[in-house]
Amino acid sequence: MKAYYDRRAPEYDDWWRGSGLFADRDRPAWNEEVEALCSAIKSLEPARTLDVACGTGFLTRHLRGEVVGLDQSESMLEVARRQAPSATFVRGDALSLPFDDGAFARVFTGHFYGHLEPEQRERFVAEARRLAPELVVVDSALREDVEPEEQQERVLNDGSRWEVYKRYFEPAALGRELGSGRTLFAGRWFVAVRS
Repeated sequence: MKAYYDRRAPEYDDWWRGSGLFADRDRPAWNEEVEALCSAIKSLEPARTLDVACGTGFLTRHLRGEVVGLDQSESMLEVARRQAPSATFVRGDALSLPFDDGAFARVFTGHFYGHLEPEQRERFVAEARRLAPELVVVDSALREDVEPEEQQERVLNDGSRWEVYKRYFEPAALGRELGSGRTLFAGRWFVAVRS
């Protein structure tokens, strides 16, 4: 998985922006929903926040307060440093977070949780709870055109093909999985739960 994200880093935001290989995808109201999701993230109170699996920093840049982004991919972090220059970035393992207990007020993650198998999700939630009293998870909304869990083939600009596990969520079910929570955002494409 690390190799996939290292290679995808330069083109990752094409997915958010609907450009490159994503330009011809039929995603009704996608741009409006991305904007609304970013506004929901901006509405969070400023806090010392750890953004786990921050990727290119596309969502990181909308977090307010003292923000630390963590990712396993140095290629992703290179993009994130340019996109969210006010944040601090650290390379590390999202399932064994290299920080002291209680080091943050909030743990945030966007489009990472849905790539974790059930045991990994439990491990991640335990790590997040160790670090902060609040957890915010942004991921893909369960829709009629997808299965709740899928193995997906992802194709990069260089033509390489990668198998990726993907889970989709309904807000209430995600909240229950996190141990409690309230919906921060619910749309056709995205869901965000604050727990």
